Amino acid sequence: MNRILSRRRFLGTAVAAVVLPKFLRAALPNDDIPIIDTHVHLFDGNRPQGAPYKGGRKFVGGVALPSMYAGIARPLGVVGALEIDASPWLEDNLWVLETIQPFPFFVGKIGNLQPEKPEFAAYLERFAKNPLFRGIRYGNIWGYDLITQADNPTFIAGLKLLAQANLVLDTANPRIDLLRAVIKISDAVPDLRIVIDHLPGFDPTPQEQAAYDEVLRELAPRKQISAKLSSIVHPARPSGTITPGLAAHRDRLDLLAGVFGEDRVLFGSDWPNAVGVSELPDTVALVREYYSTKPRLVAEKYFWRNSLATYRWAKRDASQPG
Repeated sequence: MNRILSRRRFLGTAVAAVVLPKFLRAALPNDDIPIIDTHVHLFDGNRPQGAPYKGGRKFVGGVALPSMYAGIARPLGVVGALEIDASPWLEDNLWVLETIQPFPFFVGKIGNLQPEKPEFAAYLERFAKNPLFRGIRYGNIWGYDLITQADNPTFIAGLKLLAQANLVLDTANPRIDLLRAVIKISDAVPDLRIVIDHLPGFDPTPQEQAAYDEVLRELAPRKQISAKLSSIVHPARPSGTITPGLAAHRDRLDLLAGVFGEDRVLFGSDWPNAVGVSELPDTVALVREYYSTKPRLVAEKYFWRNSLATYRWAKRDASQPG
């Protein structure tokens, strides 16, 4: 009997330690605010050509399609999503557009084109004709080098075309030198909207802290640069420790929300790359808790209004705001 009671106590403690879904926890004042997820990856490793990226960490199967994500996301109050580049293959821009076109849950796609390439202008013109194409991603991914390209006049000229098309530059995988490059690019193309992905996931070392503080100060007044408060729960550097729950991450969220202000922060889940680190229900619960003490309009900005202002997506489903 004592062993049974001990097991019950253990299970009760374990349940209390996880983030509970809405129907098992106290309601929050922002539970009814709809969410647009600005960072979802789609791919299909079962295609004859396979896929260059098939999910990270503990995601199995190598296939991530719109219906799979929506099935998890809709019960959490997510009403729409933007797909973010998960392939450097040119033809995969078209594959994603064709995949999400019949699925109104998805409101856009951030593609993969290289502004330094001579064919960039032609490809940009081609893809920009599709209203679901909302920009490109470029950064520390696929062997690209945003730091070097920030000094390349051809690259800057390509980004000017991107800005003229009213499209967005997402950056991948923040580091100090990438953040400095973002500032340099924004100064060179001041009307270009730039989104820094996964900024909470960057853990500056003690040696980097002063430089990080300085670069945040430089980012603060640049109104065209936004940040995704995504990758909040992540393997810490260098230990690899994963700490769930809001308490361990509140200070960093406070810092970044203060730097970028209420109009320049966006929600992103990083599904399915975050599987095994922070499951989608846990991620949504964490940010709903964080914004539960803030004015409703501030929460709405983070959950969907700022994504609309930044990516200029068009409503495709009756459940979507805007």
